[in-house]
Amino acid sequence: MTVTSDRTTATNVRIGDREIGPDQPPFIIAEMSGNHDGSLDKALDIVRMVAASGAHALKLQTYTPETITIQSDAPDFRLSQGHELWGGRTLWDLYVEAHTPFEWHEPIFAEARKHGLTVFSSPFDPTAIDLLESLDTPAYKIASSEIVDLPLIRLAASKGKPIIISTGMASVGEIYAAVQAARSTGNDQIVVLACTANYPADPAESNLRGIPVMRDTFGALVGYSDHTIGIGAPIAAVALGAVVVEKHVTLSREGGGVDSAFSSEPDELAALVSQTEIAWKCLGQPRIGARQQEKEGLRFRRSLYVVQDVKAGEAVTADNVRSIRPANGLPPDDFDSVVGRTFTRDVARGTALSLDLI
Repeated sequence: MTVTSDRTTATNVRIGDREIGPDQPPFIIAEMSGNHDGSLDKALDIVRMVAASGAHALKLQTYTPETITIQSDAPDFRLSQGHELWGGRTLWDLYVEAHTPFEWHEPIFAEARKHGLTVFSSPFDPTAIDLLESLDTPAYKIASSEIVDLPLIRLAASKGKPIIISTGMASVGEIYAAVQAARSTGNDQIVVLACTANYPADPAESNLRGIPVMRDTFGALVGYSDHTIGIGAPIAAVALGAVVVEKHVTLSREGGGVDSAFSSEPDELAALVSQTEIAWKCLGQPRIGARQQEKEGLRFRRSLYVVQDVKAGEAVTADNVRSIRPANGLPPDDFDSVVGRTFTRDVARGTALSLDLI
């Protein structure tokens, strides 16, 4: 499919009490996924950890094994043996382990809100959207594998809330179709996430230079869903224009959890929050020249100064006039045009050289 650039201009969106856009610090989403390891208490501990880290939002995944697949041992329903994390497992067994029970959503949402976190989820079928609507979710996230489920995207977008679409594995045509499906409902509160749907992802596969291309092609805000180890990729993504960063999190990689191998621990998540904001601040404006904070420094550039007491009639030489700091005298490059000329009056050492002195 050939897609021409979408001329729609991306506008800021608001999720909870946070405005999201290029003129705002990056919106950091902590993805719990299945790292609760089947324990509601651990899930609530993750909520509290995310809040303490300074991240802005907590995200869940809302499905049951029955709503995402069927129980089958057939090859179609089994991951390849070579998969780094889940090789050979059936989809059913993986989702039994990884899912967040529907009945856990209310206490998790309540705990997140108690700690000032924005909380929302990825729905995987209409029953998930019904549940999330009952909890007054402020946004929806479409997972990479669901980008081709256009009816699901239209249903989520029809609720009139911001919709974040992850694009791992997707072609330009598939991303375009998903964005248009959301817009067909009259909803233009869209963020598209660059993503490599590999777990963990090799940084060399990230192709972050595609972020500004996606922004211009789809006319939407663009963020980054990260599955690499560490925080280097998210920082680079922000430098290239990502306004949202999503990262899987865990209390401890050694403590288990289906996604823990590529998830950030508490100190890493806190560093991601602080360092991506620094990266955003560093972007500044597309201009070249002295900054307001550099004005004092301008005073101490080099210029030509009289460095020995001289008498009227003496010649300008390399001994009595030099290029030094500060910057009140003639430019250093003027030395060749003044050397050999004579002083018109006595001049004290430390006087800025000016044309009226020679």
